[in-house]
Amino acid sequence: MTSTADHVSTIDQLRARDFPAQRTADGWVESGPGFHVADLRVSEDFWDADLTRVEEVLEEFEAELSVLAQVLTLRWGAPDVLDLTDSLERSAMGEPVPPPLDTLCGYVPELRVWRVDSRWVGLGVGQGDRELPFQLLVAIGEEGTI
Repeated sequence: MTSTADHVSTIDQLRARDFPAQRTADGWVESGPGFHVADLRVSEDFWDADLTRVEEVLEEFEAELSVLAQVLTLRWGAPDVLDLTDSLERSAMGEPVPPPLDTLCGYVPELRVWRVDSRWVGLGVGQGDRELPFQLLVAIGEEGTI
């Protein structure tokens, strides 16, 4: 299991990384013009799990998100909360949604967002479908893209 310090180190590495000219996937990081998205932690899947197990894992992920958010808040101040419902609705209606929100809105309901050094850093917990794993993720983008 990775620690909060490991997560902060990963976030710092991604903040320093240049954005590529085209969308690419590098194992645990998806990047594109103006963004990076990385899984900090991924749970098991839930194909045969009972609802109690699903709830336990969700609580673990939300607690881990909360601790990491507290650390980043000490560093950068209080985050904004970005509700991705509007992006999901626009996407469902075939309207354009900028990356990485176009992908994230399908499985992450909201992001906690800090604006730091002309970039934004977003944290969230998502799950693509009830049977799929939970993901604790970080998204980093150029200022002005959200």
